[in-house]
Formats: sequence, structure tokens, C-alpha cells
Amino acid sequence: MPDIIRLLPESVANQIAAGEVIQRPASAVKELLENSIDAGATEIKLIIKDSGRNLIQVIDNGCGMSATDARMSFERHATSKIKEANDLFAIRTFGFRGEALASIAAIAKVSMKTRRHEDELGTIIEIEGAHFISQSPCSSPAGTSIAIKNLFYNVPARRNFLKSNQAELRHVIEEFQRVALVHHNISFSFYHQEKPVFVLQPSGLKQRIIALMGNHFNNRLLTVEQDTPELNINGYIGKPEFARRARGEQFFFVNGRFIRNPYLNHAVETAFMELIPEGAYPVYFLYLKVDPAAIDVNIHPTKTEINFQHSQLIYATIKASVRQALGRFSLSPQIDFETENSFNVPPLLAGQLPQAPTITINPRYNPFGEVAKPGPEIWHGKTDKASWKTLLDFDRPFGSTLSESQVTNDSSADELPSHIMHLAGGYILAKVKSGLMIIDQYAAHQRILFDQLMQRFEGENLSSQQSLFPHQVSFSPGDAEIIREIEPLLKEFGFVIEPMGLNTFVVNGMPSGFADEDPAGLLESIVENYRNDEPDLYFGLKNSVASVIARRMAVKPDKILQPEEMTNLINELFSCQAPEIAPDGSATLRIFSPGELFNRS
Repeated sequence: MPDIIRLLPESVANQIAAGEVIQRPASAVKELLENSIDAGATEIKLIIKDSGRNLIQVIDNGCGMSATDARMSFERHATSKIKEANDLFAIRTFGFRGEALASIAAIAKVSMKTRRHEDELGTIIEIEGAHFISQSPCSSPAGTSIAIKNLFYNVPARRNFLKSNQAELRHVIEEFQRVALVHHNISFSFYHQEKPVFVLQPSGLKQRIIALMGNHFNNRLLTVEQDTPELNINGYIGKPEFARRARGEQFFFVNGRFIRNPYLNHAVETAFMELIPEGAYPVYFLYLKVDPAAIDVNIHPTKTEINFQHSQLIYATIKASVRQALGRFSLSPQIDFETENSFNVPPLLAGQLPQAPTITINPRYNPFGEVAKPGPEIWHGKTDKASWKTLLDFDRPFGSTLSESQVTNDSSADELPSHIMHLAGGYILAKVKSGLMIIDQYAAHQRILFDQLMQRFEGENLSSQQSLFPHQVSFSPGDAEIIREIEPLLKEFGFVIEPMGLNTFVVNGMPSGFADEDPAGLLESIVENYRNDEPDLYFGLKNSVASVIARRMAVKPDKILQPEEMTNLINELFSCQAPEIAPDGSATLRIFSPGELFNRS
């Protein structure tokens, strides 16, 4: 039997390594920006075309390279950072594996110009698909300029798996933000299709965060500072009221490197417990400094995952630091044992005699004498007797547990229909053939509004209601790209949006019936939902926008509904195609048989 084990060709090995390090244009951007920072650059310029598919160019004023170093930099595992294994535990720079340029050159056409400050001439190198083409002297400014053209040109399967230009551009923006957030003392500029996306001057950390994420962050940040022998923490957290429904603005940096660590994320989220709604995520930009010997950054090719030697101590320190920041701004309950907590009675004026406290009673007050009028019309359908018949004959069990909320009667017993009652916490109780049905009014109304929006959408574009005073809304560059991407669909829903500057838009109109809604909040929710789900199909995007509008406009759980409103809600719910499921997949109702109720008692 012949031998079957053989060494891979160098070109194949490089392509395999490229699959680990360079997954999309954003990966190449990250590696090139980090190389420029390691070179000591104070000015870095990023230029991309077609979201990085056809061109990624990084120009810096760093130290540059000699002709020999320039050629060696494209060899696998060639690095100036590591000489022996122990050096891995003292890493304070970025590119130390020596894989980035070799991996990029294996899957693209690369041209590099570089010159050291002390040299008169620089060097230009051309490489295509890991094949060396040429190297020659050239006239070049001090520093390095690398241009990557036609990424994945020789790996068509990888290129076909890239997402849309808008999606890939958002990934590039995210990587750019992660680098620029750490090095706020460096000047960065970013151009896409020859138009500026960012032009950043050296600044303080908070100013850099605002410049990258948007002006609306100016009043949303709280300072975090903590210094211990094992760990130094500084940075900012977002105020609890600005927590997001999806992840995306949570940043951890360790020794100047962006990392992903669910364990540390949990520390911050635990500190925010009881201050933000369930399912929401706090915003934070936290910078940790740890002894390099106490961490291992060499466990993942992209170096975004690391191991900590004292992970439990770091977890506890982060949690305590965030709680302290929240408490310092009186946003978290706290007990101050050094404060006198006795009654503070103001002194009487001269000649004033103390008065005994009194109360006033209105003997004519009757809590059941007046019934509050319903607010703005919520349900537009008419009572359908067929729907009531469907409801009363509804005999499909859903098998769930009963809510712990107690039954409350918010109107007199004579005023409520015999088969409907209101439950504390936003639930409606109704008697049906198979037992007792409990309806979640918030989830049910979401289903109703969602179906109404989709039905109106299928006929024609939803009408728009012009705003008396246009609203100006600012977004981060990544979110602004999402708005530009989905703007045609938003227009079909009734939004009238016009660009104003790079990342600012003017909202001149809202969908009919939603004019009182905050445009900034509604658009932020739509963008957040899109970023979380990233629906690629037009139908999926349409559903995403409709579900966000329905969720924001649905009647809230704390609203007490009147009998007519509850009746209309039930009628319209059972006129929907899927009355038992909300747009997000949660249940709108539960049915309990008498036996199930008895077993719960």
C-alpha cells in the first residue's frame, strides 16, 4: 500500500490559514489597521470600495519597513514580536502571529509601498494569490500603504457567501469603531466610495465615543473607574433607560484589544439587574488593564477570545465597579450609613405656631360613579358575532400555567359582561366552552396591529401624515447605513425621511395613525430589530418593520381596558389568521380546563 500522508502545498496551506483569519472584508481591515498601530502611526487612513470587495487600502505614517522586512512580512509566521514561547505571555501589541499579510496575499491581489523615515527610497511589492510578482525601489512617503484588490478572487465559493454590500459595510464600520475606540489619541479617517464616513481627530475617550457612535451618546454615559493591584478598569456605561433590546453597543477591551467574553458580559448585566427590563442589554465601553502574564490571547486566530488566570476576581471587580458607578449617580438603591436619616423638620418662622395635620374628605366621591372614557381609538373593527361564537366554542387547550396575578374587578360587577373580567397585570379573563381563557392584552394587540399593517400594506403603500415640525434624528454610521438600506421600505410604510449630512436624517412624515409616536425612538427600534435579525429577504424586512411598529404601538400591560375595549380586542384577535401567537412567537392566550384550575388550587 503506497504512502498516503503528504505535506500540503504552500498555496493551499495559506488559503486554509486565510479561512481562519480573513473571513470577510472587515477581517482584512482589522488586521491592516492593527499593523499600522503597531508601526507607531499617528495618522491612519482607510479607503474601501464596494464594501471592501474590490478595494481595501490603509495608508499610515508609521515607521515603515526596509526592503528585506517588506518581503519577509508576507511569509507565514514571520513576526517581529515573538522570539521564544515565553514571549507569548508578555504580548502588548496586536499582530504577533505573523499570519495576517500571508493570509491576505493568498486570497487577493496585494500591492504594498513602504519607506522608513531614515531612507530616501521606499519599496513596492506586488503579490497575487500568494504568488510573488515583483519587488522594486520606488518613491514613497514615509510609512506604509497597502492596497488589497479583488478579495477572494481565487476563492469564488468564499466570495459568493459574502452578504450584501450594506451588510459587509456595517461589519467594516464595526471593526473600524473597535480600533478607533481604543486609540483615541490617533487621527483616523475612513472613506467609502470616495465619501467620508469618519474623520476623527485625536481627542479624549468620551469625545471619541460620541464621534463614533453619535451625538445622542453625549448625555447617556456614566463614568466607571476602579484601580486594584490586579486590575485597572475605566470607561463608560450607558444609563439604564437607554438599554437596548439587542446586543451591539457592548465593548470590552483588555490591554487595548477588543475581546468577546460572555462571562464578563454577564458581570455587567448582573450589575444592571432590576434597573433594566428583562431581555434588554446595557450599553458599555469598558477598558481593562491586566498583567499580560495573567492572560492568554493565543487561543483564537482572530485574538478576540482570551483566557484569564483570575477570572472570578475580574468578574467580581467589574460587577462592583459598575454598581458603584450606578450608585454614584443615584440610579441604584443604596444605603448610606453615614447619613442622618431622622426627620428633617424645617424651623418655624418668627411668630408662627405649629399646626396639627389635617385631611380633607369629599363625601360625594364615588369611585364607581364615573367610568373613564377610552383613550384614542385603538381598535377599528366592529363587533363580529361570528367571532364571539368562535371564541365561545374555542376548544383547543394550550396547556400552560396560570399567572400568579390576582383577579381584580376595575369596574362594578354589574357593568362587566358576565363572561369577561380584567386581571391585574394586563390580562383579560373570559369564560369559554373548554374552561377559562386568559388573554395577554399586550401580545394580543401586537397580533392585531401587525395583521392590520400587513393587510394595508398588501393593498397599497400606507398613507403618511406630515409632521407640523420636522424631527432631526442622528444615528451612528452603522445605523445610518441601515436607514439608507431600508429607506425605500420605510417610505412604503409611510415614513418621509430625507438625509441631512452624513449620519443625520430629517423625518417630515410618519405612518398615518402613528404621528404622535417619537420618530427617533421608533426608528431606533426598527434599526435595532434589523441589526438583531438581519432579514435578507424583502418579505422578512417588511415583517420586521411591521412587528416593531406593532410592538411600540400596542396597548401596554398597565393600561386598564374598559368593557367595550376588551370586547373589541377579543373580536379582532379572533379575526386574525393566527390569534394564539404574537408576531414575536409568544403566546397571546392560554386556556385552562376546570381540572387544571382545580389542580392549581
